[in-house]
Amino acid sequence: MVVVAQMGSVVCSLDAELGWGFHDLEPLPTERVEAGRRGWSTMLELCEEFDIPATWAVVGHLMLEGCDGVHEDHPAPDGWFERERTDWWDRPDLRFGRDLVDDLLQSSVDHEFASHSFSHVLFGAPSTDRELAVAELECSLEIADQWGQHVDSFIYPRNDVGHRDVLAEFGLNAYRGTSPTYDGVRGLFDSTVRDQTMLVEPTVDEYGLVNVPASMFLFGFEGPARTVAESIWQDPMVLQAKRGIDEAVRNDGLFHMWLHPNNLTHPRDDHRMRAILEYLSRRRAETDLTVETMGDVARRVRVPRGVDGGTVAADGGIMGDN
Repeated sequence: MVVVAQMGSVVCSLDAELGWGFHDLEPLPTERVEAGRRGWSTMLELCEEFDIPATWAVVGHLMLEGCDGVHEDHPAPDGWFERERTDWWDRPDLRFGRDLVDDLLQSSVDHEFASHSFSHVLFGAPSTDRELAVAELECSLEIADQWGQHVDSFIYPRNDVGHRDVLAEFGLNAYRGTSPTYDGVRGLFDSTVRDQTMLVEPTVDEYGLVNVPASMFLFGFEGPARTVAESIWQDPMVLQAKRGIDEAVRNDGLFHMWLHPNNLTHPRDDHRMRAILEYLSRRRAETDLTVETMGDVARRVRVPRGVDGGTVAADGGIMGDN
């Protein structure tokens, strides 16, 4: 595995899934399920307002015009599509999102279209064998191709990393790796009291894929604790995100923040994202900071840097520093 030198940059990635992020769960987080479409549109509007390109990883099923909910040729476990055939049969707004994908692709901002699998299968789960991983990627990439979209990056459902060899086999270049820091209160403590860095280093793995690790989940501090914190202080997640952005500026590193559109369930969530993106836009204008997508990072990492430039990683080949 090769570690590649960084420049000061920020990546924002989104897991765009509507109901598919929850179809296998009981009980359902109703607010989150119902907020997916609203949050998607709000995030597109905010990204356009502040000209912030992001990596949008879309569940492939959302791009279908319709289906019978059976998926006979898909090697999913028994019952995997049951909710689609039963409780959500009359909820096309949770199963399909062609209008939202259209909005994404027609945005004035140059977002990256990425894959979040076909039906939100957990790639690292024991029940997900290679055949299922192949089917999930094959289906999602075929649908993307029908929409005229080339896919470079993959975001694992629930960050459950697995079957990286399959990603490489299908020609993908990057994935979002797990964060080295904790979410929530522990993450706040580590970054503030213990002064632990929130910067991450993209690496080229043994399959030639670029791992672009997450730095911070923007909605990892919620519920009563958030309410109390905001009543006596500022939004802790906004402060932590600003700290990560500033650290990227100071240390020429990479800060990678992520969220789901369905995290925006209330106006205060909109305010959080507005504050973060406004600050990112301002710091970009004031400094040499750049805003990248995961695909941008992967291309930068994989470009050869010359005979005296250290690591070279191109065409899947890896060379050590001189």
